Amino acid sequence: MVAHRLTRDDARRIAVRAQLLAVPRPSDLVEVVERLTVLQLDPTAAIAPSADLVLFSRLGPTYDPAQLTRAIEVERRLVETVAYIRTPGDLPAVIAEARAATHPSARDWLEQNASFRRDILAVLAAKGPLLSRDIPDTSVVPWPSSGWTNNRNVTKMLELLARHGEVAIAGRKGRQRYWDLPERVYLVDLPDLDPGEAARLRDERRLAALGIARSGGTLTPGESPFVGSAGEEAVVEGVPGTWRVDPAYLGLPFEGRTALLSPFDRLIHDRVRTEQLFGYEYLLEMYKPREKRRWGYFALPVLHHDRLVGKLDATADRKAGVLVVNALHEDVPFTRAMTAEVDAEIEALATWLGLETIRSRSS
Repeated sequence: MVAHRLTRDDARRIAVRAQLLAVPRPSDLVEVVERLTVLQLDPTAAIAPSADLVLFSRLGPTYDPAQLTRAIEVERRLVETVAYIRTPGDLPAVIAEARAATHPSARDWLEQNASFRRDILAVLAAKGPLLSRDIPDTSVVPWPSSGWTNNRNVTKMLELLARHGEVAIAGRKGRQRYWDLPERVYLVDLPDLDPGEAARLRDERRLAALGIARSGGTLTPGESPFVGSAGEEAVVEGVPGTWRVDPAYLGLPFEGRTALLSPFDRLIHDRVRTEQLFGYEYLLEMYKPREKRRWGYFALPVLHHDRLVGKLDATADRKAGVLVVNALHEDVPFTRAMTAEVDAEIEALATWLGLETIRSRSS
């Protein structure tokens, strides 16, 4: 098959549409997570937790974070896994992929602590759901990392077992997780999948969420941005190499809108793809010293139709009841129309947060 030939405009619009950031907005929370495949969890709340920001960017101010909690902990239409929120239907492939990718050192530690694993499963069966602090540490060999407390052995074991589908996160108490047996949490069976079949399913789901992506590359920790042989081959004008594209997105009309994105948003998660397709440079600077930051502690990428055009440096001061706009960095000169749309989205964000907007003198 001859590779599809796309312009950068085509490629960007496919990516934006696939991520539900075009017009019309979606309206169902679970359907959004189904399309995106994951919501990344991060405790930073300079503005709002990342998962909530991602959903606000898609659903708009009608989204209530309580809906997400209810979907996970009451309705069980969504599930929390280690570091992510997913739909239950993705669990068998996610678990099979995680088992196959377990690092040899982690496998050795699990084998050395077989009795510890059995103890945890037994106490959860008898008393679950439980917080990790309420589960005894009966480890034979501590996790080989300096500075780990006894309770971190429990947490490490629970997270490894959760990735393997042997325990599940049942809910939360603040930032602490309740753990239980999967059959009490998941409303789906967890059939064992062949690793190859799991990888194929994951690649297909990932491409449907991204629209266009590279087949492979250098992996980093977290959700992969690569899609193997899923979809069809494509080349993008002015960009080296080949891509994989989901043919369902080819040739569709496009109507864009303006959105403020989480730093962990999947549209910009693969920084190489972001630079190649959007010509956009972004780095989360929360770990940098203040004097070395260009855009801000938790700057939000600004999407305008099919282009990433700037970064919003803002902070939610909940005690004062304000969203402080420290700066709005323009990667390209904003037109009056762009300024109006971005300002409207900032106001929508403040309203959703229940805050008033104020701009610092330097903004």
